[in-house]
Amino acid sequence: MTKPPLSSAEIETTLNEVLIWALSTHRSATPLAAALAPFTRGEQDFVLRWADAIAKTNAEMAYQFVSQAPQSMRLMGLDGVEAWAVQAMDVYDKMGLYPACAVFREVAAFAAAERDKANGVSFEEISGVLELFVRGLSGRPLKLEAGDDIYTDTASLFLPARVTRFPDHDQNYRLYKAMVAHQWAQARYGTFAVPLTAVFAGYADPARAERLFHALETVRLDGKLARDLAGLHREMAALRAGLGQALAPAGWERQVARLQAAHADVHDTLALLAELYGSEPPEAICYQGRLHAERAEATIAGRLAHEQDQFRTALLEMLGEKQGEYGESPEDLSERFSLSRTENPDLPGEFSFSLSLDGVPITPPEDVRALMDSIIQDLGEIPDEYLTAAGSGGYRRDHADKADESDWKASYEDQGALLYNEWDFRRRHYRKDWCVLREIDVHPIDEPFVARTRHKYAGLIHSLRKSFEALRGEGRLLKKQSNGENVDFDALVEAWADMHTGREMTDRLFTKLAKLERNIAVMFMVDMSGSTKGWINDAEREALVLLCEALEVLGDRYAIYGFSGMTRKRCELYRIKRFDEPYGELVERRIAGITPQDYTRMGVTIRHLSKLLGEVEARTKLLITLSDGKPDDYDGYRGDYGIEDTRQALIEAKRDGIHPFCITIDTEARDYLPHMYGAVNWTLVEDVKKLPYKVSDIYRRLTA
Repeated sequence: MTKPPLSSAEIETTLNEVLIWALSTHRSATPLAAALAPFTRGEQDFVLRWADAIAKTNAEMAYQFVSQAPQSMRLMGLDGVEAWAVQAMDVYDKMGLYPACAVFREVAAFAAAERDKANGVSFEEISGVLELFVRGLSGRPLKLEAGDDIYTDTASLFLPARVTRFPDHDQNYRLYKAMVAHQWAQARYGTFAVPLTAVFAGYADPARAERLFHALETVRLDGKLARDLAGLHREMAALRAGLGQALAPAGWERQVARLQAAHADVHDTLALLAELYGSEPPEAICYQGRLHAERAEATIAGRLAHEQDQFRTALLEMLGEKQGEYGESPEDLSERFSLSRTENPDLPGEFSFSLSLDGVPITPPEDVRALMDSIIQDLGEIPDEYLTAAGSGGYRRDHADKADESDWKASYEDQGALLYNEWDFRRRHYRKDWCVLREIDVHPIDEPFVARTRHKYAGLIHSLRKSFEALRGEGRLLKKQSNGENVDFDALVEAWADMHTGREMTDRLFTKLAKLERNIAVMFMVDMSGSTKGWINDAEREALVLLCEALEVLGDRYAIYGFSGMTRKRCELYRIKRFDEPYGELVERRIAGITPQDYTRMGVTIRHLSKLLGEVEARTKLLITLSDGKPDDYDGYRGDYGIEDTRQALIEAKRDGIHPFCITIDTEARDYLPHMYGAVNWTLVEDVKKLPYKVSDIYRRLTA
């Protein structure tokens, strides 16, 4: 049977016993008791129990708790009130009485935070689902990352770490989807197809022009989504309605009709920007985010430069090879290939492009089609200069490409270069002396990068040293020894049994700890391709510093080489630390000098480093690759060709007793690394910022 509630007098009696010190300061328990009287007996007992518990720590805190308890129970359930009391107690332990009382007084803020925590959605929680959602949308693949702003640079979508805009978990999840869809639409429907930073700079107030353009462009993209993704569009409209937000302010009816017409593009948005510049930009809607035009333009410029070269190379490859060289010169491409544009009757304003060779339509391979789609997405077309050798490519061809075969071989041999075979999986045999590789030192620079890294990761370095010292001291316990440090009780029991059955008793009754001599040589092969530019390069260098600090403690022999290059005629290996070289100031300066270079031709590098490892006397030999992507080079070393050559080089290394392993940050690695390295000989570090933390631990587990 449920107990009846306590009366005000009964509650006051209990409070006078519990809050004796706090009530002695000219305060009365009467108003507290009156405030608690309307609640149920269970709620009253809950408050009184907690008051008693808190008073044992501090009576003033207990008084503050009871005075705010009625409001807290109206705002939260008893579980929330308990969490609120626990947090105040924790604050008291760490910071003292005044901050703890402030927690009790700010009960409304705590309750709001708890509601956000319960109903909000975190990026970490749903990033996997959102990645599948983005993958299902058309257009080029996009990465998802948590950031301070909501925006896209056309290569990645940046989203907030947590969404708490709505009081409902499902609505916050739908808001995440709406943010993804809107940023995807910017990349898909040509928001950045014009140089926006230059456009905004032409106005007296560029920031105002940017906000107004963003509002108008949001209207245009809404129309595109309504036609192509009607269900998602309805969800986005419901989110706006739930917050009382309008897509466009009153008076924009004509502009909305123009922007949501089937043929509308970003030029229509720019025309209306000039027309409406004098009006006040409307408030941003919930999923709109920011417009970082300068970041998008930088990303697009780099991508277009690269893709122009990729497209030309792909066309050359489609013409076929002649004794390993292209059968056509680049100048002939425009005479052989042509492009035609056809409007999609089902999607007005959308066009498809067809490729013809010598006037006959052809179906390009899937990777070439994806490349064409990406170029069209950025430019709205494939310009004529993409079919010629003229124009500003993102990468340069080596001057040796135009030289006679015998001339370039002799030239490179004179420079101390080495020739290596390359596996052609289509022909099922090696291309003899196909790749030219040179070893060069990384240019050391006088920058305190290593010192900064040591300071940044001081705590981690201390932990790594301790764990690697323990690894160095590990040994194997030998049993049944004739002498040793401890008695082998298993052997003693057996000997005792033998003695009592009349057998001769053995003298092997001891255990001895045999120190294991580590006999390991490890080669680190570090990707220095152009794609590692920026924070990936910083993370790689920091990881190398931590590795060196740990390996110096462990005593394993190790070498570090970076690799990059451009075409088979210029494969470059960058010496950072040789096996016979001590880790000192020069190596530290070389690590600081590691900079992104060109492409990622992996097979020739693996073959050469395997040769260097083969010259080292060691029981265990490891070749550990640190990379951010799949094999790739300017001259067609990509796709299946590059993957199969790399796989063959790894098979050759295994035959020589070398154990390869790959540490990658490429989220698409599952598609190709198991085929190259084997199911268990690779690992993915999904967050590049965690690379310095992970690499040393991975090495410890590999060699334990």
